[in-house]
Amino acid sequence: MALVFRTVAQLAGMSFSLLGWVLSCLTNYLPQWKNLNLDLNEMENWTMGLWQACVIQEEVGTQCKDFDSFLALPAELRVSRILMFLSNGLGFLGLLVSGFGLDCLRLGERQRELKKRLLALGGVLLWTAGIAALVPVSWVAHMTVREFWDETIPEIVPRWEFGEALFIGWFAGFALLLGGCLLSWAACSTHAPLASGHCAAAETQYLHQHLEMRNTHPKI
Repeated sequence: MALVFRTVAQLAGMSFSLLGWVLSCLTNYLPQWKNLNLDLNEMENWTMGLWQACVIQEEVGTQCKDFDSFLALPAELRVSRILMFLSNGLGFLGLLVSGFGLDCLRLGERQRELKKRLLALGGVLLWTAGIAALVPVSWVAHMTVREFWDETIPEIVPRWEFGEALFIGWFAGFALLLGGCLLSWAACSTHAPLASGHCAAAETQYLHQHLEMRNTHPKI
């Protein structure tokens, strides 16, 4: 039963981690971090991401323009770029390391201690990637709420609101956290037994050695 739970935890951890990593990469490049709806012109909407700003018009369609300067961006967007890149890199590295530590992988099955360490390291990397994804998304959301309720800004000025990318980023961060925790738990649990052929050979060798010891040391 412990083997079943361990295997399920590994597969579920890898699935959540892979899903979270794909969504975090998508969040990094989506331009819908913040949305702006103009009351005076309902046919025109603005969106802003980490890399570009877009205007959506019914007649013209979507037109996007990349940001010209990194230093000209607000602090939350500059830091968010770095953290999202860090999250994508750590997530990829965590998936790669965890893959080599899975029990279902026949490669290096005799080196169980090494596979355990790889699985635990991969879980930590994925957990860190989830934190690195949640921080920028939550920071941008906090600044959006703060500016939305800023009383110093006249009411006639349009306010930015949450975009779809923020919700995708939150889901990606929690998926990476969950996947990393499952993999770390699986690494700390009881080791899975060797393959059936290796188990049979090990048992036969143990019985043979036991019989030799009995024959060498007969009872008095």
